[in-house]
Amino acid sequence: MTTKPPEQSVMHFVSSKNNLELARKLLDQKPPASVRIRDMRGQYPLHRAAAVGSAPLVQLLVKHKSPLNATDSAGYTALHHAVAEGHGDTAVALIKAGAELDKRDMDGQLALDLAPDKAVRKYIERECENEGIDL
Repeated sequence: MTTKPPEQSVMHFVSSKNNLELARKLLDQKPPASVRIRDMRGQYPLHRAAAVGSAPLVQLLVKHKSPLNATDSAGYTALHHAVAEGHGDTAVALIKAGAELDKRDMDGQLALDLAPDKAVRKYIERECENEGIDL
């Protein structure tokens, strides 16, 4: 019998709601809540934090060893989600943490290809250039 992944974990819910304070409490408890559980869409809490645009929560989850470059069932990484939703600072935080820029989704799109407009892409490019990161 195959075990089905959970619909979502408490960390998925907290990340979706951008609740940084509760996420810190859950990760500070003994044992800490897991950031390495996939939901039914193949997403980790990091995917959710990126989609809602929480750079501080993304940084916290990465610090707690959330898989940075993991893809969900659509082939999206957390970076794909951040860029697609227009969250430039969250995308930059992920790139600074080491997110791979050359990963493609199921449709062959790179994360930067998903920017909703030129302004978001330009913001990411400018901020990365300011940080000395080559795109």
